[in-house]
Amino acid sequence: MTKLAIMGAMQEEIDPLLEFFKDYKVINYADNNYYELTYNGLDIVIAHSKIGKVFASLTASTLIQKFSCDTLLFSGVAGAINPALNIGDLIVATKLCQHDLDITAFGHPYGFVPGGKVFVESSKELLALAKKVAEKENLKVIEGTIATGDQFIHSNTTKEFIEKTFKADALEMEGASVAVVCDALNIPFFILRAISDSANMDAGFDFDEFLQSSAKISSNYLIKIVDELIKNR
Repeated sequence: MTKLAIMGAMQEEIDPLLEFFKDYKVINYADNNYYELTYNGLDIVIAHSKIGKVFASLTASTLIQKFSCDTLLFSGVAGAINPALNIGDLIVATKLCQHDLDITAFGHPYGFVPGGKVFVESSKELLALAKKVAEKENLKVIEGTIATGDQFIHSNTTKEFIEKTFKADALEMEGASVAVVCDALNIPFFILRAISDSANMDAGFDFDEFLQSSAKISSNYLIKIVDELIKNR
């Protein structure tokens, strides 16, 4: 690893990171801000993508191809599907899928297009390192499947469909598209989320209330992972 990318979807998800690192240079590119800094000898670029799969794909590609980042970590919030996940709990994705990708009319499974795959797996090395940090910090972190789609889910019916179809533990709007980009470009990555809502009828209220606190929980854990990455270089 020579240059690390850190992504969030929203400004609120990267603000705690910028507050921690403090000294950075802002570069505006492709209608977005990229924050360049050096932390304990490691070059890092931080960006929020804006919400959704298209913007997330653009930002991940830019971090890798323009800024030459060779490892990518994603920090942010998600809705819970797994009943073991409560607001503020942490989940890291072992694999990710696109729950709104549907060409089942042609005999393909949900989440699949020819030339692609239903699930993209995260870097096993990064997952192992994240697990080590969680154990050292005595943090409860669940590993599981994260489902991504261009919808804010606030319906029990949709939530149940995603759970049944993909056996997903949490859902959000960017992770799988970042995974597809990193997988195609051979970039180690992992997606970390703190739970902000339960993807049910109350999701909109919970999200507004818990976005910032959950984003900070995710960021605090991510910073400890960055420290461990630097130690292992």
